[in-house]
Amino acid sequence: MSNTLPEVTEETFAAEVLGSSVPVLLDFTATWCAPCRALTPILEGIARERAGALVVASVDGDASPSIAARYGVKSFPTLLVFDKGQVVAKHVGLTTRARILEMTTVV
Repeated sequence: MSNTLPEVTEETFAAEVLGSSVPVLLDFTATWCAPCRALTPILEGIARERAGALVVASVDGDASPSIAARYGVKSFPTLLVFDKGQVVAKHVGLTTRARILEMTTVV
């Protein structure tokens, strides 16, 4: 999906998200989704700024529909924040950098 955000797949989800030692901001996205493309540069910036303290990654909802279904994702973009394997924050739709940072401060 993005050149700098790692893509999580069904095969890597448990290790990269549920097993992460730091919180994970997971972007459920799709290649055809214009709001998703608009959100990507914001997420890339947050990933650089919070490197080491927060993992920012993406899931292609079309390529990994079982992950999206497991967490009730029905629209793109959807952002989920995981801490210690549990969802602690969720936002559906395009949002601002400030809102994303607010979501990630709950952990």
